[in-house]
Amino acid sequence: MRIGNGYDVHKLVEGRDLILGGVKIEHSKGLLGHSDADVLTHSVMDALLGAAGKGDIGLHFPDTDPSLEGVSSMQLLEQVMELLEKDNYRVVNVDATIIAQAPKLRPYINAMEENIASVIHCEISHVNIKATTEEHMGFTGREEGISANCVCLIE
Repeated sequence: MRIGNGYDVHKLVEGRDLILGGVKIEHSKGLLGHSDADVLTHSVMDALLGAAGKGDIGLHFPDTDPSLEGVSSMQLLEQVMELLEKDNYRVVNVDATIIAQAPKLRPYINAMEENIASVIHCEISHVNIKATTEEHMGFTGREEGISANCVCLIE
């Protein structure tokens, strides 16, 4: 058994879609990044890569690679799973937290869990996603950005 930890943060800006866990969220702003800037999926990817001792997403998917501009992070998660499966790892569970003052994410969480479980090839009951605010404190509380962290267990 191996444990991994992942964290990601992106700035909120106008003119971009807000994508979390592969789900388009209704909001006036979206996350700025080279890919779709899906902080939730990025934190899951980093946790899985870390657990397997395979570096981080910047190593595998650099933001200097023009072919990755605008790419779906769910596609990148599929590639992470291919790396893990080559070494015969399987995901035991994933537990993630999204930190965002707005929008309210509860209506979207089940779809996020379904998307991630499907790509990492595990039961939906083994993927847990939570959302919280920071009570109007810090950059997330001021709605300047959204962050996510994740822990995972692989075997």
